[in-house]
Amino acid sequence: MVVDHQLRNMIKKFIFTITFFLFTQVSFAAGDSSSESVSYSNPQKAAQNFVKRGKKLESKGKNEKALKLYNKAYEKLLEANKADSRNPDILNYLGFTLRKAGKYEQAEKYYLQGLEIKPDHNGINEYLGELYVQTQRMDLAKERLAVLKDCNCEEYKELKEVINNN
Repeated sequence: MVVDHQLRNMIKKFIFTITFFLFTQVSFAAGDSSSESVSYSNPQKAAQNFVKRGKKLESKGKNEKALKLYNKAYEKLLEANKADSRNPDILNYLGFTLRKAGKYEQAEKYYLQGLEIKPDHNGINEYLGELYVQTQRMDLAKERLAVLKDCNCEEYKELKEVINNN
């Protein structure tokens, strides 16, 4: 009887350990999209990872390396856009990657497509405003800022700073 009780306790501990191990593995795999283990079978998530890494490189002055990542993101975004052409987030990232590559006309088209779907999209309004600043169209940049005025969001603060610095 003591052996049965000890055996049951060992089995319970074993099951607990296996369950805990499996749970933590699933949690780690699903939780951090910035890790290198991002599922590249999802082109939108892969693109977001490339953009995030590109922004980090750009902030360190490594613009050529950042541009390579933005180009990789662009390719993944084209793939994602084929599957979901009415997704404003994908359109925003397409515009972003093209703007970073200096392809302002193409970038603007994607931003405007995204705004047709979701006019109050904070990211699109900020990035389109930044594009307008880069292309010397301050009146249009200020229009984007006005759209963001009441959002109480980072995008408003960042676009306002870009406008004020130009």
